[in-house]
Amino acid sequence: MTIRPILVHPDPRLKRVAEPVGAVDDDLRALIDDMLDTMYDAPGVGLAAPQIGVGRRVFVMDVAGKDEDPAPMAMVDPVILEASDETTVHEEGCLSIPDIYENVERPARVRMRWLDRDGRLCEGSFDALGAVCAQHEFDHLDGRLFIDHLGAVKRSLITQKMKKLKRERAKTAAAG
Repeated sequence: MTIRPILVHPDPRLKRVAEPVGAVDDDLRALIDDMLDTMYDAPGVGLAAPQIGVGRRVFVMDVAGKDEDPAPMAMVDPVILEASDETTVHEEGCLSIPDIYENVERPARVRMRWLDRDGRLCEGSFDALGAVCAQHEFDHLDGRLFIDHLGAVKRSLITQKMKKLKRERAKTAAAG
């Protein structure tokens, strides 16, 4: 298990549509384990493969509360089967857009189908933070970021902040 570097916006790999996985094998399970380690280390509640430069349709999430046992999930080739008409607004952040949080409106509930880390077909419904996280990570698989749900001016300002952050990180790395 390895903690992998997380891509920071703007990076063209974050805007690409991920390819279907198809079959679950040992290499994919190792990727899932790396993704979970990376997500927990960051720390975050979700991570999609494109965020670590892997263009495959897989994400991991764990929305267990701080006083609850971890409940990691891996979703391979997920499909949203149904989204509620009712919406909710939730403050979202993203490991690929560090330290930026904005309110995003999304369906309050979703029903999804996916393969788990053992290749079993699963189906489930999510609400509250689970629905927000699942939709946020699903967006990554389609090359969308949470800031794509914001207005153009706000999105542009955030992109400029991320470019500045990347320049600062590059200077620090070069100096170190």
